[in-house]
Amino acid sequence: MILARVVGTVVATRKDPRLEGKKLLILKPISPEGKDESGYVVSVDTVSAGVGERVIAVSGSSARMAEGCKDTPVDNTIIGIVDEVHLG
Repeated sequence: MILARVVGTVVATRKDPRLEGKKLLILKPISPEGKDESGYVVSVDTVSAGVGERVIAVSGSSARMAEGCKDTPVDNTIIGIVDEVHLG
Protein backbone atom coordinates (compact mmCIF):
# COMPACT_ATOMS: atom_id res chain seq x y z
CA MET A 1 0.00 0.00 0.00
CA ILE A 2 1.09 3.57 -0.54
CA LEU A 3 0.05 6.93 0.82
CA ALA A 4 -0.61 9.46 -1.90
CA ARG A 5 -2.28 12.78 -2.66
CA VAL A 6 -4.74 13.12 -5.54
CA VAL A 7 -3.32 15.75 -7.90
CA GLY A 8 -5.43 15.40 -11.03
CA THR A 9 -7.77 13.41 -13.24
CA VAL A 10 -7.44 11.42 -16.45
CA VAL A 11 -10.10 11.49 -19.17
CA ALA A 12 -9.95 8.62 -21.66
CA THR A 13 -12.73 8.53 -24.23
CA ARG A 14 -11.46 5.23 -25.65
CA LYS A 15 -10.52 2.50 -23.21
CA ASP A 16 -11.01 -1.15 -22.39
CA PRO A 17 -14.77 -1.74 -21.97
CA ARG A 18 -14.15 -3.08 -18.45
CA LEU A 19 -12.98 0.41 -17.46
CA GLU A 20 -16.17 2.12 -18.62
CA GLY A 21 -17.66 4.21 -15.81
CA LYS A 22 -14.52 4.07 -13.67
CA LYS A 23 -12.93 7.35 -12.51
CA LEU A 24 -9.18 7.60 -13.13
CA LEU A 25 -7.11 9.86 -10.87
CA ILE A 26 -3.46 10.93 -10.86
CA LEU A 27 -1.70 10.27 -7.55
CA LYS A 28 1.52 11.76 -6.16
CA PRO A 29 3.07 9.37 -3.62
CA ILE A 30 3.80 11.02 -0.27
CA SER A 31 5.72 10.10 2.88
CA PRO A 32 3.86 9.58 6.18
CA GLU A 33 4.92 13.15 7.05
CA GLY A 34 3.16 14.41 3.90
CA LYS A 35 6.26 15.22 1.82
CA ASP A 36 6.13 14.51 -1.91
CA GLU A 37 7.98 11.45 -3.17
CA SER A 38 9.09 10.85 -6.75
CA GLY A 39 6.80 9.94 -9.61
CA TYR A 40 3.10 9.81 -10.34
CA VAL A 41 0.59 6.96 -10.60
CA VAL A 42 -2.72 6.67 -12.44
CA SER A 43 -5.24 4.91 -10.23
CA VAL A 44 -8.85 3.71 -10.40
CA ASP A 45 -10.97 5.40 -7.73
CA THR A 46 -13.30 3.12 -5.75
CA VAL A 47 -14.04 5.50 -2.86
CA SER A 48 -15.04 8.79 -4.55
CA ALA A 49 -11.81 10.62 -3.71
CA GLY A 50 -11.22 14.14 -4.94
CA VAL A 51 -8.30 16.33 -5.93
CA GLY A 52 -6.24 17.35 -2.90
CA GLU A 53 -7.28 14.40 -0.71
CA ARG A 54 -4.80 11.99 0.87
CA VAL A 55 -5.54 8.39 -0.03
CA ILE A 56 -4.34 4.81 0.39
CA ALA A 57 -3.75 2.93 -2.85
CA VAL A 58 -2.81 -0.66 -3.64
CA SER A 59 -1.11 -2.07 -6.72
CA GLY A 60 -0.70 -5.33 -8.57
CA SER A 61 -3.06 -8.21 -7.84
CA SER A 62 -4.36 -6.36 -4.75
CA ALA A 63 -5.69 -3.62 -7.04
CA ARG A 64 -7.88 -6.16 -8.82
CA MET A 65 -9.34 -7.37 -5.52
CA ALA A 66 -10.93 -3.99 -4.72
CA GLU A 67 -14.69 -3.57 -5.03
CA GLY A 68 -15.73 -3.35 -8.68
CA CYS A 69 -12.27 -4.19 -10.06
CA LYS A 70 -12.44 -7.99 -10.36
CA ASP A 71 -11.36 -9.12 -13.84
CA THR A 72 -10.51 -5.51 -14.72
CA PRO A 73 -7.15 -4.51 -16.25
CA VAL A 74 -5.96 -2.25 -13.42
CA ASP A 75 -2.61 -2.04 -11.66
CA ASN A 76 -3.41 0.60 -9.05
CA THR A 77 -6.62 1.23 -7.09
CA ILE A 78 -7.57 3.79 -4.43
CA ILE A 79 -9.09 1.89 -1.51
CA GLY A 80 -9.33 4.55 1.21
CA ILE A 81 -9.39 8.25 2.02
CA VAL A 82 -6.97 9.16 4.84
CA ASP A 83 -8.26 11.35 7.67
CA GLU A 84 -5.13 11.40 9.83
CA VAL A 85 -1.66 9.87 10.03
CA HIS A 86 -0.02 9.35 13.44
CA LEU A 87 3.61 8.32 13.78
CA GLY A 88 4.73 6.70 17.03
